[in-house]
Amino acid sequence: MTTPPRHEPESPRDMVGIGIGPCNLSLAALAHPLAELDAVFYEQRPGFAWHPGLLIEGATVQVPFLADLVTLADPTSPWSFLNYLRTRERLFPFYFGERFHMQRAEYDDYCRWVSRHLPGLRFGHQVDAVRWNPERDVFEVDFTQLDADGEAEALGRTYTRNIVLGVGTVPYVPDPLKPLVEAPGVPVVHAADYLDHRAALLAAGHVTVVGSGQSGAEIFLDLLRHRPAGRERLHWIGRTEAFAPMEYSKLGLEHFTPDHTRYFHALAEPVRDRLVAAQWQLHKGVDAGTLAAIHDELYRRTLDGGWPDAVLTPGVRVRTAGRIAATRVELHLEHVQQGSRSRLATDAVVLATGYRERPLDHILAGLDPYLRRDSSERPRIDEEFRFVLDPSVTGSLYAQNAELHTHGVGAPDLGLAAWRSASILNSLTGKEPYPLPARTAFTTFGLDEPGSRVPTAREGKRLTPLAD
Repeated sequence: MTTPPRHEPESPRDMVGIGIGPCNLSLAALAHPLAELDAVFYEQRPGFAWHPGLLIEGATVQVPFLADLVTLADPTSPWSFLNYLRTRERLFPFYFGERFHMQRAEYDDYCRWVSRHLPGLRFGHQVDAVRWNPERDVFEVDFTQLDADGEAEALGRTYTRNIVLGVGTVPYVPDPLKPLVEAPGVPVVHAADYLDHRAALLAAGHVTVVGSGQSGAEIFLDLLRHRPAGRERLHWIGRTEAFAPMEYSKLGLEHFTPDHTRYFHALAEPVRDRLVAAQWQLHKGVDAGTLAAIHDELYRRTLDGGWPDAVLTPGVRVRTAGRIAATRVELHLEHVQQGSRSRLATDAVVLATGYRERPLDHILAGLDPYLRRDSSERPRIDEEFRFVLDPSVTGSLYAQNAELHTHGVGAPDLGLAAWRSASILNSLTGKEPYPLPARTAFTTFGLDEPGSRVPTAREGKRLTPLAD
């Protein structure tokens, strides 16, 4: 391009958000009433989309509807899920339905509704580079404006005192299966693209689902429900030792509170790393209702005296994989407990192998000299979700859902999005536009945990007696 970069604007903004997923959309919604805050958010996609390939009919979000974009920080916000229902004239049906968990497609539509009405959201804008300008004491953010086809249309630059990274996660494909996914014409797809390939998968002779988490369970159930009885021809395998239910007890859920987040952050780095791996069932298990629905569907298919042609085997890892002819796949499997190995030929594979935090090296390359890292070369992030930078950088760089290694299993949880956004706004403004609770869990996670004492009971306001 020969045109010079467009500066938007010359004077520095207070905040630039990079990425518009649920986390930064929550931040934008809570920042909206703060009139003194000059903020803009960039997203390379043409519009908001939340896991479009997994909006399976009937699938629900695994957190209650109160875990929307704003309610747990500001229940009076106009961007709440209940206000979305009111504007759609669906509040009474939701009330009479006695639903505590919204449907996944409904959550996506709710977020789209918010994104269409919030100012300051710039879709079709790809952030290319971030730098620190020591002469002006501001961050420089270079971006490319994209046209409707995703092609570069114009270059731009904006200056800001603070940046919030909310670039989300990317589908994870295990190394043995990467060549199959990348090869054209081979029927191996990630769960993130399931609905785009659903018709072909239903028509395939034999389908294998790899991955024992929620996505794998939902996809296996959807395929099972729509394939002929007695001719299901389905395999479901996963590395975990069981198709385990997610920890959903009331005290177990307190691991997704600000109290546990603060406790986790104060732990030593090696302890944090061990905990993240050990606590997988808190966020990588399967909803008990989904497991029950799978069993019910399998049992229903035994009523004629036969068994469904479906094999469910946990504790299995894929060692290698290869092609058979042009359209089939052979998986080389190993059973972890038995130590035995076998081969499985299949016509299609769905990889419900989860997501990983999006690599930040490219977008933060210009800030690399200023970034402080831990012993594993990961960015250090302080308790207020700020990247630890060289003291010469006077601006702040915040993390949204990129702090699993420093803040624990609650980092990707939708239930903490509003609290984290409010925490960032309180830190960024130096004020307290969103007062946050001092205590959020009955569990005290450590012996010497700060603030673990029982808060003093608040006295109610004294009422003025009415005159006779």
